[in-house]
Amino acid sequence: MKIAKVIPIHKNGNKHIFTNYRPVSLLPQFSKILEKLYNSRMDNFIDKHKLINEGQYGFRAARSTSMAIIDAIEEITNSLEGKKHAAGIFIDLKKAFDTLNHSILLKKLDRYGIRGVALSWIQSYLTGRQQYVKMGEFTSGYLDIGCGVPQGSVLGPKLFNLYINDIFNVSKLLKLVIFADDTNVFYSNDNYSNLVTNINCELRKLKTWMDINKLSLNLNKTKVMFFGNYNEKPDSVNIDGVVLDTVSEIKFLGVIIDSKLSWKPHIRHIQGKVSKSISIINKAKFFLNYNALFLLYSSLVLPYLNYCVEVWGNNYKSSLHPLVILQKRAVRIIHKVGYYDHTNILFLQSKLLKMHDLVDFSTAQLLFKANKNVLPARIQMLFARTEGGYNLRGCDNFKTQAVSSTRKSMFVSVCGVKLWNKLGAEYKQCPNIHHFKSRYKKM
Repeated sequence: MKIAKVIPIHKNGNKHIFTNYRPVSLLPQFSKILEKLYNSRMDNFIDKHKLINEGQYGFRAARSTSMAIIDAIEEITNSLEGKKHAAGIFIDLKKAFDTLNHSILLKKLDRYGIRGVALSWIQSYLTGRQQYVKMGEFTSGYLDIGCGVPQGSVLGPKLFNLYINDIFNVSKLLKLVIFADDTNVFYSNDNYSNLVTNINCELRKLKTWMDINKLSLNLNKTKVMFFGNYNEKPDSVNIDGVVLDTVSEIKFLGVIIDSKLSWKPHIRHIQGKVSKSISIINKAKFFLNYNALFLLYSSLVLPYLNYCVEVWGNNYKSSLHPLVILQKRAVRIIHKVGYYDHTNILFLQSKLLKMHDLVDFSTAQLLFKANKNVLPARIQMLFARTEGGYNLRGCDNFKTQAVSSTRKSMFVSVCGVKLWNKLGAEYKQCPNIHHFKSRYKKM
């Protein structure tokens, strides 16, 4: 019940260096059944009392990485719209799930109201755990686990969210957007010098909190980014005297964000990944039929085009053009037609959405959820309904923001609202998201 089998999976690099392996922990199935029973009751308790901060998007129902990115990007663009200086600090924690302190966790759970038998069960769940490593035909001895939450467990992520939850109370100036242990900090100020001074001061508070909670910062991988255009060299941001690297682009929850919010580095990244995938499909077309090629397209190409597309896909047509060309090439390959054949009929036959339609489809789904008022509070507040109590043609519409920059007009809080307001009542009044998606695709 409490013994984990750890299998090291090679990631990259030299196979003789153990840090190049990712440990995968396998737990007994029966223990997971018990965890699910406890987890469902804990979820009800957490939701009822709203224990988890709205800035935590990881391992929570009806939340995704795209929503976390939207929250962060809207904060940055609103600051830039207000002619403020904005910065983001992307914090890397060292093995956060593995170093979680059990006694601190139990004290926090007691403070959140998880007491008595429920707390005793968690204490029993965490103590007396062991693990061993199996690699090929070789098996190590058993080793006691003194800290951390069990990898691969059902309860682990939930316990971590509760453990790290009070980090939101550390600073009243910084805005935190967290996805599990992926901690990101954003701040803006009218004065550039005050921006850097305040960030350094608040980061010291965060560092103190992490020391108290026995969490370690990986300062080599923690980066800072200043958004907008800066003529002068940015001042140094530091933690404990260690100056953080200032970058112009960084991978943020799987999406490459750049200091000008152009999404060009991310689009180039997707272009490279999709090109390699298309090369594989092109070689396979001589051996596979249409159905198999379509499956390859759906598994090797489409995920790259779909992932968080409502965030970066509302862009200039010229920026998305390379992806449009690649998608057409992929569709020609799975249909085994010539290089210059028209693709409109091929998309219809395959029931596939074109690149620009994929963007609108994902954006419309987000607005449908906003209309149903089921988005996280931080995202929901981006969409304000039009005033008026009459049942007119504009019912279920959202207010359109007045913006001063073209870049801001391309974000979902602006272009998404315009897209939604153009839809007819038959789309807006769909009973659920599945009905909406089905009807929208037939538009």
